[in-house]
Amino acid sequence: MSNLNTEQLAAAQQANAEILSSLLRATFNGMERLAALNMAASREFFNTAVANTQQLLAVKDPSELSRLNSSLAQPALEKWMDYSRNVYDLVTSMQKEVTAIIESQYQNISKTAAANLDKAKATPGGDVLAAAMQAMLDASGRAFDQMNAMARQAAEIAETNMQAAAHSTTQAAAAANKAAAKK
Repeated sequence: MSNLNTEQLAAAQQANAEILSSLLRATFNGMERLAALNMAASREFFNTAVANTQQLLAVKDPSELSRLNSSLAQPALEKWMDYSRNVYDLVTSMQKEVTAIIESQYQNISKTAAANLDKAKATPGGDVLAAAMQAMLDASGRAFDQMNAMARQAAEIAETNMQAAAHSTTQAAAAANKAAAKK
């Protein structure tokens, strides 16, 4: 019996190590993609700043400066919104990957618990234990479902906010361009 418990413990530790490795791998991959995104964005923002500075230094007329300022603002806002969208997409992708790992683990735990529940029912006086285990399984299932629903709702809210920010930024830039064109 002791040998069986040792084997079960070793198997559980191995499974936990694999889950942890999967979570860490997903996290490191996400961080690597975020670092690459930040490097590309930094390079792009630097190159744009240099080009914009050169254009501003070449201006000789104050009215041309006003027009140039507004024309430079639009692409910068668009690039910032693209960067923000890319960060949002990356974080959403990472969240989905981690959630998939956690859901898979939860399903495995639920299956194991259900199998143990059947074993508990078969033992003398196990009905009480089985009922308690079933209540616990039901409660954890509801909690897990509620957690997933809240995560989906948070993602939908973030998506809506991102779309609203993009729309507002586009409208503000268009209004700035229109005002500059009138000058």
